Amino acid sequence: MRAAIIRKSAQTGYPRAHLLDYEAECRQFSWQRVSAELGIAPGGGINIGHAAVDRHLNTPVRDRTAFRFVGRDKRRRDFSYSELALQTNRFANALRALGVGRGDRIFILAGRIPELYIGVLGALKNGSVVSPLFSAFGPEPIRTRMAIGEGRVLLTTETLYRRKVSGITGDLPALEHILLVGENGARTRVPGTHDLATLMAAASDHFESERTSEDDLALLHFTSGTTGTPKGAMHAHGAAVTHFSTGRYALDLHADDVFWCTADPGWVTGTSYGIIAPLLHGVTSIVDEAEFDAEGWYRLLQEERVTVWYTAPTAIRMLMKAGTELARKFRFPALRFIASVGEPLNPEAVWWGEDAFGLPIHDNWWQTETGGIVIANTPAMDIKPGSMGKPLPGMQACIIRRPQDSGACEEITEPNVEGELALRAGWPSMFRGYLGQEERYRKCFAGDHYLTGDLAKCDEDGYYWFIGRADDVIKSAGHLIGPFEVESALMEHPAVAEAGVIGKPDPVTGESVKAFVSLKTGFAASDELNLELLGHARRRLGAAVAPKEIAFLPSLPRTRSGKIMRRLLKARELGLPERDISTLEADT
Repeated sequence: MRAAIIRKSAQTGYPRAHLLDYEAECRQFSWQRVSAELGIAPGGGINIGHAAVDRHLNTPVRDRTAFRFVGRDKRRRDFSYSELALQTNRFANALRALGVGRGDRIFILAGRIPELYIGVLGALKNGSVVSPLFSAFGPEPIRTRMAIGEGRVLLTTETLYRRKVSGITGDLPALEHILLVGENGARTRVPGTHDLATLMAAASDHFESERTSEDDLALLHFTSGTTGTPKGAMHAHGAAVTHFSTGRYALDLHADDVFWCTADPGWVTGTSYGIIAPLLHGVTSIVDEAEFDAEGWYRLLQEERVTVWYTAPTAIRMLMKAGTELARKFRFPALRFIASVGEPLNPEAVWWGEDAFGLPIHDNWWQTETGGIVIANTPAMDIKPGSMGKPLPGMQACIIRRPQDSGACEEITEPNVEGELALRAGWPSMFRGYLGQEERYRKCFAGDHYLTGDLAKCDEDGYYWFIGRADDVIKSAGHLIGPFEVESALMEHPAVAEAGVIGKPDPVTGESVKAFVSLKTGFAASDELNLELLGHARRRLGAAVAPKEIAFLPSLPRTRSGKIMRRLLKARELGLPERDISTLEADT
């Protein structure tokens, strides 16, 4: 049996962690102090693009590599901070030449190529509102999001345009300009579009960033709800203050780090921590254009001497499925910190990091709506595997009972009592609304608390534990059963790679627990294994909580950002409508 706590020493390792004395830092923390470090005077303005890039041009950081792009052909292309400044200036000037300016919405649909990153930062410098889209989306989710966002400009590749966009432009009356990136540097000649390379070549590399305020909109991130159309969460330029603070505390970024965030910028993690946070800290980021490949990822970690790695539970489970032996073929002497986000990290995955890398994996929690990391296991903090960690300095979390009307929340102060996770409003990256859905936005708040919709508990040491989404929780014979707890127990079995748990209607207990599992390489589904897993779960969880049924699947349905889609498992099990599956992985 694994230990319940992984003890950490604040004094070991190089460099020393930024956050050593958690309690003291929380007491003395102020957002104003962080803003001052970014050069924001009280009541002054901030532009994310300028803060991330141009702010470094009068420092030694200007000559440091900002991005190293690793292509599908494994060729490297580096951009220093000074070169990135010139390229983003050209893009901003290209937009100005088209009459695109402050507040105009720009959508970007591309793989992890340089033009995507240049486009995001250049548009932010221009004062435009940027909405990155995941390149694996089909035409319908692209159309839905661009229609909701009233996108005026679309930056994409010629291939993606022909495959996914050309047939929907008639449904997008706000769309005026389509900027195309040619394949392998070739110029494009598609009627009704602009060739990006031609626009960039004609643009000046001198640009004065738009003077935006902390409250001016900068980013539009879409998140799927449990019902209805996708929600466009709006974030302002002031979010950079949170990105800077959390890059320091949660990811422990130091000046000489080589950082790899595996998330695609089509998701909020890939924008906040794949683009903005590392640039604010002046570090070098690795960008891998290729899709997941276990051996390729290990080789990249080794060859690029990555020091800080931010990834997702799905990727970790896929690496686990490939076997620890593969990891041990490589060496990672530079790697000092691994963090994960996207969904709760099972305890066995935390410990697996120790086996494969000699480092535990540090889980953290946040949402599209929070704009930045809120709760985390930081480098110097003891880890309780399975816990999200503690709220970062500047973040105030609590467990509440959701009010039945518009009244205030009732805070739960007793430890280990389940309720809804709530956050005191006011951190800089808090979303400013759902585009065009003011009533939906207002329902997210009770008094001065943002209601996350996640059920959790806080233990006697201040660690937060994820239970499940409010609509995922299973009610069985009077018990509230969190799917994550059951999934974690199943994943402790050596045969299980992934697990997803749902509640099924039961005439006696209300709901019974059913689990779906995919197996690791070398294990095969059988009646014997089914019984073994049922017995394992019953032993670990007790009869009231353990699943009554287990089904084997080759893989579990996941969103592109890595979350297991329990609602889809439930819909397929019960023959219900699957609703919006635009974020479903294509091969599921």
